[in-house]
Amino acid sequence: MTQTPDTVFQSFIETASPDQGPPRLEKLRDVMRSEGIDGFMIPRADAHQGEYVAPCDDRLAYVTGFTGSAGFCIALQDRAGVFVDGRYRTQVRAQVDTGTFTPVNWPETRPAAWLKDALPQGGKIGFDPWLYTPEQVQAIETELNNTKVTLVACENLVDRIWPDRPTPPKGAVRVYPEALAGYTHAEKRTELAKTLQEAGHKAAVITLTDSLAWLLNIRGSDIPRNPVAHGFAILKDNGKVALFIDPSKLNDVVRTHLGNDVEIAPPDDFTKTLSTLAGPVRVDKSSAPKAVLDALVDADVGHVFGDDPCVLPKARKTKAEIAATTEAHLRDAAAMCTFLSWFDTQAPGTITEIDVVRKLEACRRDTGQLLDISFEAIAGSGPHGALPHYRVSETSNRTLQEGELLVLDSGGQYEDGTTDITRTLPIGTPGEDERAAYTRVLQGMIAMSRLRWPKGLAGRDLDVIARYPLWTAGQDYDHGTGHGVGVHLCVHEGPQRLSRVSSVPFEPGMIVSNEPGYYREGAFGIRIENIVYVTEAPPLPGADARDFLAFETLSFVPIDTRLINAGWLSREERDWLNAYHTACREKVAPRVTGAVREWLLAATEPL
Repeated sequence: MTQTPDTVFQSFIETASPDQGPPRLEKLRDVMRSEGIDGFMIPRADAHQGEYVAPCDDRLAYVTGFTGSAGFCIALQDRAGVFVDGRYRTQVRAQVDTGTFTPVNWPETRPAAWLKDALPQGGKIGFDPWLYTPEQVQAIETELNNTKVTLVACENLVDRIWPDRPTPPKGAVRVYPEALAGYTHAEKRTELAKTLQEAGHKAAVITLTDSLAWLLNIRGSDIPRNPVAHGFAILKDNGKVALFIDPSKLNDVVRTHLGNDVEIAPPDDFTKTLSTLAGPVRVDKSSAPKAVLDALVDADVGHVFGDDPCVLPKARKTKAEIAATTEAHLRDAAAMCTFLSWFDTQAPGTITEIDVVRKLEACRRDTGQLLDISFEAIAGSGPHGALPHYRVSETSNRTLQEGELLVLDSGGQYEDGTTDITRTLPIGTPGEDERAAYTRVLQGMIAMSRLRWPKGLAGRDLDVIARYPLWTAGQDYDHGTGHGVGVHLCVHEGPQRLSRVSSVPFEPGMIVSNEPGYYREGAFGIRIENIVYVTEAPPLPGADARDFLAFETLSFVPIDTRLINAGWLSREERDWLNAYHTACREKVAPRVTGAVREWLLAATEPL
């Protein structure tokens, strides 16, 4: 359902509790001593390895106070490290008691190296096998070879000290229209069953919630911002599926949709059913819980490691999905333009970051088709813009001041698509350093948008393209250039990424973000993001007989030209920007009226 006029999806309540960290850590240490272990690992993860977790699974935040979407803690008797990547190194220092928890730069410092240094005499480190994958455990154990530090699977000790832990979500499941998906779930199951047969696999375990949603053409409501349902599945080589999900989530319409070839059972039956399977059973060691592998091994069921069979087909969007998300992005662009026309009438010093988030959400809500936001909007002004994943709260909220920049990263969940767009906006007249960095970021974003590349290349091969203009000035950013995006699914979707760590080749139909940035701690941040999808590149006169791919743009919101050092742009860069703004006019102007349309026409004037 869409929200009612007086409701807001985003909350501004401060959820971090640094003062609660020390006493909770001491309680955890008491339990560790009683269990005879020397340490316990606390990831920000659930049994489905989703980026976003339900409140009942947010153990990392409960113990440490850190609320970022990635990270983990290793708690020992004499120290506790909170491991975070470059996106969260400023945030973690603000959210945890640094007298008790030590922020650790990850992946520069790996958990095994930290443990070897902290426990030179050895020790037992506990972990919950439902929250770690076989790949993660193996990586740590390999690096701990020739030491006396060992990993020990055990029950989750954090749950023992969490008296008011929330109950697991029981959100309703709904049918996703075949017209938007492009295929029935019977057709998807049949095709994937063929791949199992060809590989000689009797079944595949599916634990990713978005794989489950995609395969069965369903959507859920267990995780805010992500329309997925908690559950597990076993896909058989005959195309039938055993679905392990709380039955109360399924109404008669959903049950009829699933049909007789999808057997429904409660989640408690999952482990028991694994032990009865005929092997070989495919397990994705990068996403399935270690507990799944352990259940198969303990029951002597043959297994093989292989990719979740849904992951690549899900990433290769159908024509129907591309058409649907194209419409969603245009609808969202009109809402963004409505917001931006309002924003440009607000004088510096008169509105706050929370005002910005509320107004933008209202513009999306006014479409009448907003089901949720796709993530908590990032509205970072001035120094807050230097926090790539900043979340404004009532405590952190600040007024937008003259001379600053605003990084505004947001998106919507519509039935026909998931959007994600970032624009950096001037508040008054920012300085020359800001303009210089903004222009370099824009040049990187344009270079990626114009790119053609030989088929077979992956994100690690392309990521440098967006960074080159910044590198010439000795600047860089500590996040990937882009992530995969779902179609009314998760805003962060694999396996493809525009990142130096991604080895997955791009294929037609894959959707990815294009979002280079620059961040100067304590001063300002810049990010410009469009969503693009991979398509076959049209042939060029005199080109080699090779298959090339290219990006097609889905986002059509004007890029602010007031921050551009126009003389720095090449003719090709200027031509791209002018053509992009012409497309914004043509596609979005018919969807807006009055002052918004006048703003759009002015914002898209050619350079």
